[in-house]
Amino acid sequence: MTDSIDAPPGPEGSQEIAGPWADERDVVAAAVEWAARRVLRPGDPRATARPASELAARAGQTITAEGIGGAAALSLFDQVLEPATRAQDGVLNLAYIPSAPTDAAIAFDLVTSAANIFGGMWEAGAGAIFAENEALAWLVRLLGWPTTAGGCFVSGGTMGNLSALAAAREYTTHCRGGRPGGGWRLACTTEVHSSIRAAARILDVGVLEVGLDDRGHLTGDALRQALADSDDVFAVVAPAGTTNAGVIDDLADVADVCTERALWLHVDGAYGGAGLAAPSVRGRFAGIERADSFIVDPHKWLFAPYDCCALLYRAPELARAAHAQHAGYLDEIDREEWNPADLAIHLSRRARGLPFWFSLATHGTARYTQAIEQTIATATAVAEAIRHFTHLRLIMEPELSVVLFERPGWSDAEYRAWSRRNATEGVILCLPTRWHDRFVLRLAFVNPETTAERVIEILADLG
Repeated sequence: MTDSIDAPPGPEGSQEIAGPWADERDVVAAAVEWAARRVLRPGDPRATARPASELAARAGQTITAEGIGGAAALSLFDQVLEPATRAQDGVLNLAYIPSAPTDAAIAFDLVTSAANIFGGMWEAGAGAIFAENEALAWLVRLLGWPTTAGGCFVSGGTMGNLSALAAAREYTTHCRGGRPGGGWRLACTTEVHSSIRAAARILDVGVLEVGLDDRGHLTGDALRQALADSDDVFAVVAPAGTTNAGVIDDLADVADVCTERALWLHVDGAYGGAGLAAPSVRGRFAGIERADSFIVDPHKWLFAPYDCCALLYRAPELARAAHAQHAGYLDEIDREEWNPADLAIHLSRRARGLPFWFSLATHGTARYTQAIEQTIATATAVAEAIRHFTHLRLIMEPELSVVLFERPGWSDAEYRAWSRRNATEGVILCLPTRWHDRFVLRLAFVNPETTAERVIEILADLG
């Protein structure tokens, strides 16, 4: 029999304190009830952005001196604002990289917010950071890294990539006794995530572009050739599951070159890194155990809510050297403890890894493997169907759970029209993308509740 959890007693004779927020109890209850209903009902695939003018007309003045009251504000969100957002967890939302968090993760996101934890320093958030580190340790094991590896959770892949590359630049500058006269460069291909070039601009470093093979991979030979006359590269970025096509670079060969040239290898697995938990594709990641840093977004294919990126370092002390902040009010922090604020470009930090931890602890890692394998199987089945359709052409065999295909003979306008019509009618969210300078269609499977049969039925009628 499970013991009930009672609220802790207050001081003897204590009473509720009247104040500016004294009337919030009903608001809290209503908000929690709304959250529970939303978790248990599917999102509307037809919901999408509305013009600001329309929202302004429907919402009216929301911020006033007297307030509009909790009931009115919640009703406004329910009836006007939330329907003007796109449901990321819809089973036929296959655009971009969607998100399909578990109910447990969503529910615990509410708990995490209610607990109001500062997750930057151990002395303030020890329990939460301990739990987050348990989730990170599972990822470290999947990577095949030593148990001394670790990191923290940041907002998303952009911040994770930026923080990892900042640590790489700091480390390489120290090892080589300064920066080159012309500045540093990082090496990558055109298929890296847009955040890599954004990070290069912020870090004031150049980009050495490396060519791809015909399937969109960075290979060791191409990297070696590009680096032949370069001594100003401080890091190589290799995607483990590109956003556009789900392609995994040749990590083992790339790692060989990085070892030869003493270069930092950063692996961007924001989307595809979840595949490490799937035995059917784990072999594609060979060489990742030799990376120096790695990111994966649990809010993509690891069933956590926004926003959550796991940033990991093989040698966390190198990240601390780059990121630890110092000031009079920070000098008493115990630097021997695990302080996430020392490991990325942040100081203020919510414990955003807790919903991911809670879902892992609730369901177990075997269920995660099962769910990821289910989406891979769905993508494979859809790709097989496309191969046999006479009106469609499969662009390439999926390496993970992204499927690229085309409708031969269609113009760019026809691709856009089909996509918009199906989005508006709530049938399927499937957007065009560019591959080898031409329009194609793209499906990204991350929701284990998406069925191949329904997607194939829709594609059978395409055009």
